[in-house]
Amino acid sequence: MSEQSGAGPVVVIGAGPVGLAAAAHLAEQGVDFLVLESGPGVAAAVEEWRHVKLFSPWRYDIDSAARRLLEQAGWVEPDLGRLPTGGDLIDSYLEPLTKTPELNDRIRYDAQVVAVTRVGFDRVRTAGREQAPFLIRLADGGEILASAVVDAAGTWRRPNVLGGSGIPARGEAEVADGIVHALPDVLGRDREQHAGRRTAVVGAGHSAATTLLDLGALAEEVAGTEIVWVVRGADQARTYGGGDADELPARGALGSRLKKLVQSGRVELVSGFRIDAAARNADGRVELAAGERRVVADAVVNSTGFRPDHDMVGELRLDLDSIMGSTRALAPLIDPNLHSCGTVPPHGVDELAHPEPGYYAIGAKSYGRAPTFLLATGYEQARSVVAALAGDWKAARDVQLELPETGVCSSNLAYGDSSGETAGGCCGPAPQAVEISPPAGRGLATGISGGLLTVIDEKPAGCCG
Repeated sequence: MSEQSGAGPVVVIGAGPVGLAAAAHLAEQGVDFLVLESGPGVAAAVEEWRHVKLFSPWRYDIDSAARRLLEQAGWVEPDLGRLPTGGDLIDSYLEPLTKTPELNDRIRYDAQVVAVTRVGFDRVRTAGREQAPFLIRLADGGEILASAVVDAAGTWRRPNVLGGSGIPARGEAEVADGIVHALPDVLGRDREQHAGRRTAVVGAGHSAATTLLDLGALAEEVAGTEIVWVVRGADQARTYGGGDADELPARGALGSRLKKLVQSGRVELVSGFRIDAAARNADGRVELAAGERRVVADAVVNSTGFRPDHDMVGELRLDLDSIMGSTRALAPLIDPNLHSCGTVPPHGVDELAHPEPGYYAIGAKSYGRAPTFLLATGYEQARSVVAALAGDWKAARDVQLELPETGVCSSNLAYGDSSGETAGGCCGPAPQAVEISPPAGRGLATGISGGLLTVIDEKPAGCCG
């Protein structure tokens, strides 16, 4: 028995890597489907950080069903040992996938979903609910009926706020034009916004570290480029890592490079700074306040992480964990206080199920606020959920996901050896000693969703946030 009900296709929300993986599996299962993408092209969120390198090499970035469809169309796979950029992921994998006969006419662009409900049912009404089709409303007023919904919308469009208490700082909305989304292309597209100016980077994760290192490289090229790093905590040991003693040498190298920038004075560290207010000062610059303390900058990069948008499915019956924002069953498996990306246990349709039959959030959105997501995990989620929607519960529950204990990584690749022949790290043999002062490069990310997950620098590599 399938989990589809009512009329219409299975609707997949989001044409990012995980959404298109779900589409590929639906195509193989012979299930009617439609993909809705809010942007003008495939993986619009990834397009915004196409300059960033993925943390995982190609071998972990290609879904199995997508690979089969591509190979049938004559696709030649990239070097599986290389680390693709976001642009590579689009140009060499996702774009060709959308051109396969099975997906070519099944994707609608500029189709932003604003609400998902059941036809004739709000969240309270029960009798006959499961037989009613889903109703999907778009921003342009259009409506689509669906037999099931696979929500792979990601989190990229919902960054966390700067406010230190989980809500926007006072005045944060008024200075929004001075707040930059995570992972600006500091050395390329966004160079003029930061060259010769003062930039404050808020956040203590790997996305912040990536931006700080790129700003450091920019400062070497352009006089007057100033960098301030704003963090809530007083101890940056977690961001710096263990240096040479780090379990992942490349991750330790990332922290070591950042620590050197701070110690050299090229990055001004402002710690223990919980932002409670933001405003424009007399010079028109952004002023962040934490009590009596102040940080002033021309631009502020928000690297505080992301959260899912559950508002659009507010009339569905969801069982969300009060802390993680994932399903209650999944929350303890992905809790970042207990797990890294590589220690998350295999999970599939059962852990992703809500009280609303036929609705599943997969990919980064399924993880709520947990930063432990990997693309390979999202692909297995897609396979499991689609098998259930097709009525093959045995396959749906045969969840198989093998991740190294410390995550998918390759320190040698991260240091520029893209041959794949000597890659070490947690995916292979114990890594050899590596230098910690290579030329500044671009950033890396562990994965995407419709959203980005964990970001590190191109030279040093790390796992998940």
